[in-house]
Amino acid sequence: MSALGQLPGPAAGTTAGTPPAAVEPERKGRSLTGYLLLAPGALWLLLFFVVPIVSLLAASLYDPNGSIEAGFKMTWSFHNYVDALADYARPFARSLWYSLLTTAFCLLLGYPLAYAIAFKAGRWKNIMLALVIAPFFTSFLIRTLSWKLLLSDNGFVVDFLKTVHILGSDGRLLATTAAVVTGLTYNFLPFMILPLYASLEKIDHRLIEAGGDLFAGPFTTFRTVTLPLSMPGVVAGTLLTFIPAAGDYINAQLLGTPKQRMIGNDIQRLFAAGAYPTAAALSVTLMAAIVVLVLFYVRRAGTEELV
Repeated sequence: MSALGQLPGPAAGTTAGTPPAAVEPERKGRSLTGYLLLAPGALWLLLFFVVPIVSLLAASLYDPNGSIEAGFKMTWSFHNYVDALADYARPFARSLWYSLLTTAFCLLLGYPLAYAIAFKAGRWKNIMLALVIAPFFTSFLIRTLSWKLLLSDNGFVVDFLKTVHILGSDGRLLATTAAVVTGLTYNFLPFMILPLYASLEKIDHRLIEAGGDLFAGPFTTFRTVTLPLSMPGVVAGTLLTFIPAAGDYINAQLLGTPKQRMIGNDIQRLFAAGAYPTAAALSVTLMAAIVVLVLFYVRRAGTEELV
């Protein structure tokens, strides 16, 4: 064998002409760069997510007999959760029910609009998207107060409904369940439309045309092609609507009465009154219930990759 054939090749994991000693520092530098890029986001989550969650969990186990003046002691009072659920079961269930209704109405209203923007809007697409986003340029509180004026007993909406005999002479919309759900639906509708539009926009139109080529009607094509392909947008939109709606208290406070109060109203009132253990226990219970419902829903929808 010639001497040339006996020359060793480059070491494994190195490139030709690069000394092995120079490769190792390069790998370490790349690894360190990745950690440095992750550090700001990780620090932000630690300070403003992990620490508050731990503090909330701790507060939910404080002595319920404590006060702001005397202070609170950690007594590991798990019974706070039992008492909180026993005392506030109705507002808790009402919050979940209102958020489910809100999500259903947002889906029924948002899907046709998102479909129209994605497939039918043409040159008006950008304008329609701007109109969907336009409410975000106004404060959440101001938008809700505007609904209070629209649904007031002397407003044109109530007058029109009385004229067409949908409401009786003494009927009203404000301070009712319908008013609260209407306000929630309006405020969270863009959170449903935008994910749906993003999902529908990515659908290959040739797949829809193929459904027609296979003699499928419009409804069958929608049911077997468009709807399954848009499911990631449906799941994302329903989550973005249901989760904040369950914890909202502004709409119930401004558009409803104590009979329509949600669990967010009680949590806000308890915190303001200094009843930190009960308020924290309700907050943790609400978060846990939402997480369980979301995981169950995502698993049933077959889109586990979204979480």
